[in-house]
Amino acid sequence: MRLTELYRKLLEIHGSVGKWWPGTPEEIAITAILTQNTNWKNVERVMENIKNAVKGNNLLKELDSLPEEKVAELIRPAGFFNIKTKRLKALLKFLKEYNYNLSRLRDLPTHILRERLLKIKGIGKETADAILLYALEKPIFVVDSYTRRLLKRIFNIELNDYDEVQRLFMTHYPEDVRLYQEFHGLIVEHAKKFCSKTPKCGVCPLKKECCHVSQMNGFS
Repeated sequence: MRLTELYRKLLEIHGSVGKWWPGTPEEIAITAILTQNTNWKNVERVMENIKNAVKGNNLLKELDSLPEEKVAELIRPAGFFNIKTKRLKALLKFLKEYNYNLSRLRDLPTHILRERLLKIKGIGKETADAILLYALEKPIFVVDSYTRRLLKRIFNIELNDYDEVQRLFMTHYPEDVRLYQEFHGLIVEHAKKFCSKTPKCGVCPLKKECCHVSQMNGFS
């Protein structure tokens, strides 16, 4: 199987997952920070806490108005809450420059936005690109550990550099927001269901086309 076929194959297996990352653009900007090193159920609990505490029309502005101690209390279920509070506050400080209006950011070129997001303390490439793709609807491919895992196992392609992996996908697929949103979601779904840390190769629909399975069976 070629890399250019992966999206279609995953779509056939899992069906459409659409945008995949839930929430409004403002909520996505927040959850991109919260989801670091935790599971989604914890993120949902935190968002419920935030929505109960923040009653204004501008979620980002109202959250920024809260003292760090209060924010830390609200996001405690997400783990590493002191670190994440500082990262969240740093992001909100950046967004304040645009009056917390994400539509103003969408008018900026993707590469400029990415550079600015990466200058925010605590925001790495994966988090920045998740905000760009899902909150700001910019055509940039999000790379995570699941992406690297599928590349390694299915195609025997081992790349550790984030930008290299991103370039690989963006070279083989057109720059399309909806495509990248769904593709990333499909990769995560497949990795969780079949290609977990301990892979379930026996029941994986891609086992006949997977380099990892071939190597285990002595066909490499």
